[in-house]
Amino acid sequence: MFDSLQDRLQSAFKNLRGKGRLSEADIDATAREIRVALLDADVALPVVKEFVAHVKERARGSEVSQALNPAQQVIKIVNDELVATLGGETRRVRFAKTAPTVIMLAGLQGAGKTTLAGKLARWFKDNGHSPMLVAADLQRPNAVTQLQVVGEQAGATVYAPAPGNGVGDPVQVARDSIVEARRTLHDVVIVDTAGRLGIDAELMQQAADIRAAVNPDEVLFVIDAMIGQDAVATAQAFLEGVDFTGVVLTKLDGDARGGAALSVRALTGRPIMFASTGEKLTDFDVFHPDRMASRILDMGDVMTLIEQAEKAFDAEQAEKDAAKIVQGSFTLDDFLKQMEAMSKMGSMTKLLGMLPGMGQYKEQLANFDESQVVRIKAVIQSMTPAERDNPKLIDGSRRLRISKGSGTQVKDVNELVDRFYEARKMMQAMAKGGGMPGMPGMPGAGMPGMPGKRAGAKQKPQNKGKKGKRVSGNPAKRAAASQGKPEQKPDGAAAFGFGAQPGAEDFELPKELKDLL
Repeated sequence: MFDSLQDRLQSAFKNLRGKGRLSEADIDATAREIRVALLDADVALPVVKEFVAHVKERARGSEVSQALNPAQQVIKIVNDELVATLGGETRRVRFAKTAPTVIMLAGLQGAGKTTLAGKLARWFKDNGHSPMLVAADLQRPNAVTQLQVVGEQAGATVYAPAPGNGVGDPVQVARDSIVEARRTLHDVVIVDTAGRLGIDAELMQQAADIRAAVNPDEVLFVIDAMIGQDAVATAQAFLEGVDFTGVVLTKLDGDARGGAALSVRALTGRPIMFASTGEKLTDFDVFHPDRMASRILDMGDVMTLIEQAEKAFDAEQAEKDAAKIVQGSFTLDDFLKQMEAMSKMGSMTKLLGMLPGMGQYKEQLANFDESQVVRIKAVIQSMTPAERDNPKLIDGSRRLRISKGSGTQVKDVNELVDRFYEARKMMQAMAKGGGMPGMPGMPGAGMPGMPGKRAGAKQKPQNKGKKGKRVSGNPAKRAAASQGKPEQKPDGAAAFGFGAQPGAEDFELPKELKDLL
């Protein structure tokens, strides 16, 4: 969503790096670049003017002129201003003192209100609440049916006494839903209202009547983040007609320029409370201004990554896995469980995108093959429990059976098994404090393509005992050895989704990620 803004801001900061002192001309040039970046991202002109004025004022102050690294101080100022423009602090839902808490959704048709209602219900349920969805959109064709489907997917109750499609009184449905929620002990009520293709008096009056009928604790204005400059006019009209308390941004995973996020909060004064980032019901979370600003400036979003990991991984199981790694008893079954837990966190592309400095690898991330993960899981699931526990049992005939069962080729099975042994060796050395295997001076040499000894160090003579040469269990390796061919190492990147893709050969993990490994 913010790729264009991110690229332009990084370009503006690049000219500052390496300078021990910033001149007035440097500050003006940077401010000009920031202005162009914001306008290009569809940020409203009044917001751009105020933003740039604040940056210039602070950049000319003592915090920059007396800093050891002025460029970093300017980046910090831009980050602070982005956080302030996006709302400053995270705004949480205001719950009613006496249940149920009533949340009303409003917005234009096509903004994604009905799907958002299901995501919100799922989010409340995951946080220990009992939500009920109310079908008060009785005009859009099949809106009631869509809400019932979404509610079933979210595991939430749907109150839909009227058939919809132009039949029924939405105000009465909304009023009766509060009584029904109290009777059925639901502590959160989410009212899905009708939208229009444009702003009109009928829409505003109906929304205002529903608000008066249910007296909601929160009125959330749902807006498509891809709407561009129209976001401001639409938000102002709803603010005057309905007076919403918070904003929900949908379609943040789109390829639009994202200025709506910056403009709506700044011009309406209402906080952005939630953000929808995908099609799945789980692609939804609380909006954190500081984390979004960090993403825009390509500083990552490690906190969200940690929170998602805490939800996906069981702490007790993680301790058991760590102990198995140290003991060398980590199996393919354990590896499969970890992959399934990772899948709950979302796509690998999104997870990698949350790491600092990954903005420069956009092309590689865009080409990341998510289906590789599916193929790896299929290969492991085609093995017997004994084979997962001890991959050494997997001989030629077993590899052929596994490849047929998983719909892959024998070489894919070979690569997975070889990569598993290398990864286990690496994790075991790291867990014991041995550092990164294969790095100079470190034990191991488990990383393909990396030297196992110090450059220039003398190699120990090979053991020339009476024992015969060890024969590999991998048929491909055995055949290559019998023909005197050098052993072909599997492409580790291919086994994990980066292989055979444009730019894959140039892909290198950023320093921040290396430090985490």
